[in-house]
Amino acid sequence: MYTFDQKTFDHKTADSAGAFLLGQLERLDQTLNLPLLAYTWSRDVNLREDVSIADEMASFTNSSFAAPSSVGADGESWISHSTNVIAGIDLDINKTTLPLTPWSRQLSWTVFELASAMQLGRPVDSQKLDAMNQVYQLNVDRQVYVGSKLLSVQGLLNQASVKRSKAGKPWKQSTADEIRAAIDAGLTTAWKQTGRAVVPDKMLVSPDEYALLVSTIVSSAGNRSLLDYLNENTIAFKQNGKPLDIQPVKWLEKGDEFTANRAVLYSQDRKYVQFPLVPLQRTPMEYRDLRQIVTYYSKVGAVELRYSDTMHYVDGI
Repeated sequence: MYTFDQKTFDHKTADSAGAFLLGQLERLDQTLNLPLLAYTWSRDVNLREDVSIADEMASFTNSSFAAPSSVGADGESWISHSTNVIAGIDLDINKTTLPLTPWSRQLSWTVFELASAMQLGRPVDSQKLDAMNQVYQLNVDRQVYVGSKLLSVQGLLNQASVKRSKAGKPWKQSTADEIRAAIDAGLTTAWKQTGRAVVPDKMLVSPDEYALLVSTIVSSAGNRSLLDYLNENTIAFKQNGKPLDIQPVKWLEKGDEFTANRAVLYSQDRKYVQFPLVPLQRTPMEYRDLRQIVTYYSKVGAVELRYSDTMHYVDGI
């Protein structure tokens, strides 16, 4: 004999719509309290916006040249009035290709869920959309900072081609002067890597090290933190004409991704580093039996570090 489990049905619908039993003297706050989530990827990388949903790969080229010396060993190109052999220029162009991977999530709700939510004044469709957007932002956040092992791509914080150095000792065991000297040493090393062409204008650190910079006082009056002092008292400020931008990133904490806290020094400029991303799009609403369905999709690339010498890692801070 067929029996209908009314209790199960009610529980499922109530749970989806957010219906609760309330006491006569109970006041329910209607504010929606979403999960606590943090993502900062859009702050730390510029987007490459020429990619489309039709593209499957994103690529860029790097050119190198050779200029054999005319005379001597210093690359000089002097000639005499009677010279009949003139040296030329050799050019080599290499291409780097990275995948654009499809990303998608589907939202659906039944007419029963929608009706219950409308009666309660808690729209289930917009709440699911908010949840989907949160998931999307978290996925892109991971892709930007640490890449994907599944896709075999790297992020801002773990590029294999980036040179790294070891901090003399952890910042927690260092004085304010030692921390400043360590940061300047990292900046100078990165500057030297580029042939003195580019000084990093940004530094990413873990939240713990960021809090340390904020709480360490350098003024005898007790009114200036080490973070404020570093903004205008490093080689980055002198060379770039703007403060060193120091920001916290949760992915840099010691844990699964890194065995020791790392500082990342780089220049946030489109010509040095970009992130290809196709904006989130959606299909038209589809009606299937008792459900309404809509699918959101995008294509997510991988960090394009076009000049690895403009970035430097300092481990063990």
